[in-house]
Amino acid sequence: MNKKPYLSVVIPCYNEKENLERGVLDEVYDFLRKQDFLWEVIISDDGSTDESRELVAKQIKGKNNFRLIENPHGGKPSAVWGGIKNANGEYVLFTDMDQSAPIEELKKLMPFFDEYDVIIGSRGMERENFSLLRKVGSNVFRLVRKSLMLRRINDTQCGFKAFKTKVAKEIFPLLQFFKTNETIKGWKVTSFDVELLFIAEKFGYKIKEVKVTWKDRDVSTGKKKSYLKESQDMLKQIFRVKLNDIKGMYHL
Repeated sequence: MNKKPYLSVVIPCYNEKENLERGVLDEVYDFLRKQDFLWEVIISDDGSTDESRELVAKQIKGKNNFRLIENPHGGKPSAVWGGIKNANGEYVLFTDMDQSAPIEELKKLMPFFDEYDVIIGSRGMERENFSLLRKVGSNVFRLVRKSLMLRRINDTQCGFKAFKTKVAKEIFPLLQFFKTNETIKGWKVTSFDVELLFIAEKFGYKIKEVKVTWKDRDVSTGKKKSYLKESQDMLKQIFRVKLNDIKGMYHL
C-alpha cells in the first residue's frame, strides 16, 4: 500500500505557456526530489486557452508524483480548490506557477507546521520588480483591509500559503466565491485570500505569517491584466467580506 504523502503542492494554471517554457516545473521537481519526506504535486488547470495543458502533460512525464487535473474555467479560487480536493497530503501548499516565491521558500514555512494550522508567506515591504504604482496600491489595499479585518497580518496576497489539509478542505467551500452565479471570463484576480484567512481566524485556527523571498517572475502573456480595475474589484470584495460577516454568512 502506498504511504500517504506528508505534503501536497497545488499549482493553479491558467495560460502559463511562457512560465512553463522557462522550466518552472523542473525547479519544483529538482527541489522536492531532494527532500526526505513524501510529497505530491498537483497542477490544477483552470481551462487554459493556450498550450498550457499540453506543455504540463509533456513536462511531467517521468516526474514521479506529479499529476495534472483539468478543470472548466472558473477562476483562480476554483483551480486552487480543485487541487486541494484531490490533495492526499497531511499538509497542502498552494503556490503560483510563476514561482515568484520559489519553492525553496517552503523551508521557511515548515518549522511552523506542527504548531500552526495556516502558515502564509509574506513578501515584506520590498518587492523586487514591483512598479511604483503597484507598491502604492499595495499599501493602500493593506491599510484599508487592516482597518476592517486581519489586523495582525501584513500580506494576505502572497501566493505561497500552507494549510493543514483538513483545515483547507473545511474552510475553502465557505468562500462566497463559490456561492455566486458569476460567469468568469479570462484572467480574474480576487481577494479570496483575504476571505480565506478571515474565515480561518474567525474559526480560531492559528495563523503564522513568515517572510519569504519574492521577486516578480511572471512572464505569461495569456492573462490580460488591468491593475487599476483589479485593485478596485479587490477593495469591493473586502467590503463584501465584512458585510457577509455582519450578515452571519460564515459558519460551518
